[in-house]
Amino acid sequence: MEYIPAANSDQTKRILCCECGVVIEPNPSNMCVACLRTQVDITEGIPKQATLYFCRGCERYLQPPSEWVSCALESRELLSLCLKKLKGLNRVKLIDAAFVWTEPHSKRIKVKLTVHGEVLGGAVLQQVFIVEYTVNHQMCTDCHRSEAQDYWRALVQVRQKAENKKTFYYLEQLILKHKAHENTLGIKPINEGLDFFYTTEVHARRMVEFLNTVLPCKYQHSKKLISHDIHSNIYNYKFTYSVDIVPVSKDSVVCLPRKLTQQFGGISPLCLVYRVTNSVHLIDPTTAQIAEVNSSIYYRNPFNSICNPKQLVEYIIMDIEPILDKDRKYFPGQGAISSRHILADVWIVKASELGINDNTIHGRTHLGHILKPGDSALGYNIEDSNINDVNFDKLDKSKVPDVILVKKHYGDRSARRRQRMWKLKHLTEEVTAFDTETNDYNEFLDELEEDPDLRQNINIFKDSSKQIPVDAYDTTDINGPHITLEEMLDDLTIEDVEMAEQ
Repeated sequence: MEYIPAANSDQTKRILCCECGVVIEPNPSNMCVACLRTQVDITEGIPKQATLYFCRGCERYLQPPSEWVSCALESRELLSLCLKKLKGLNRVKLIDAAFVWTEPHSKRIKVKLTVHGEVLGGAVLQQVFIVEYTVNHQMCTDCHRSEAQDYWRALVQVRQKAENKKTFYYLEQLILKHKAHENTLGIKPINEGLDFFYTTEVHARRMVEFLNTVLPCKYQHSKKLISHDIHSNIYNYKFTYSVDIVPVSKDSVVCLPRKLTQQFGGISPLCLVYRVTNSVHLIDPTTAQIAEVNSSIYYRNPFNSICNPKQLVEYIIMDIEPILDKDRKYFPGQGAISSRHILADVWIVKASELGINDNTIHGRTHLGHILKPGDSALGYNIEDSNINDVNFDKLDKSKVPDVILVKKHYGDRSARRRQRMWKLKHLTEEVTAFDTETNDYNEFLDELEEDPDLRQNINIFKDSSKQIPVDAYDTTDINGPHITLEEMLDDLTIEDVEMAEQ
């Protein structure tokens, strides 16, 4: 029996390629790698070119379907966004992905991919290829809304039927202090008030809630249908909030209805508005009795101003005598009495008639704590005024005071304005902004100096364009109203200053 030696084990593990005849290791396809690559392409379903959409306004990329994300060049976030654009990538196994350097201004992004794929009965093939992305410009929805001023989804209209705009100057400072305007698309000051534009109804509701907390007001809500998709049942509305501020301003005189005088503990119908916050604060100049009228009480029993600050007349204090507590008249059920004001008898003469007609007028005032003989005060001449009001016509004219003093007058206001070392910021610096050269705005600044409680809710900044006086002759009157340096804030200004050479 002839012995046939066994074939060499190394020879049994090698075969010839069925295409080119090269000796190769056995595999399910019986082809070499070169022939296998010519026959099969595992990246056939993967696109080699794609498009990325980039917003030049906010420098964000579009992540379908509608999300915009911020990605730096050659970052992991941008690589992830590029891979998500390739639809057939799930058919193969991704091994490696990296950026290929391109010119930053070329608007081309290249990504080098290494993938594994099974071919022809289980053979695993590795392939490297490059995908080129073209960057196209497209404006995102947020930038589109900011560019198009009329593109909004919610509108808040703030209005007040008053003689002056001092309430809106005060509201402007409150909005700036609390940053309630951060989500606005645009702010449009008009003659009757302010308009705030928003992208969503939620932001508009937040502004309305803020207005209700700082001022007495009411609002009405309406919506308008823009479009309707009957297939998906999606409605597109525009929402409008109409906010109406109580038409009563600071330093005005009002005449209350009889029902309100009884509700406030027998207060006199003729009251002075000495402060406006989220309620209207009233004081009776003849008894120093105070009351607060919130928005719900006001709109159930509305009343109007019978005298506005434009009708103020200057008077000279000839004599003043405080009234002691024992000389006051109290009655059961009387409302609260102000502890910050002192009731006093006062003898006054109109400043225009001083030295010509010594017609001294006697009255009572709540300003006994700041007035003294020789001072000037601003007040309303009720006796000579032509008042057209239903509640005022029902009053007993014998009990109506001739003059109601409102506040102390501190002399030359123009000199105070020239020496003013502080300033206020504004919502808009455009042509549509409120005019800051009007008399109403200057009176509002004067009230800030005279009323410390009023400026607690306002940010006051140092005016860098004016120098702080160092000479005693250049300073303002110490006894006059002024704002100290401790109450002022430093205005933050960021300047791009080049570094000096060392």
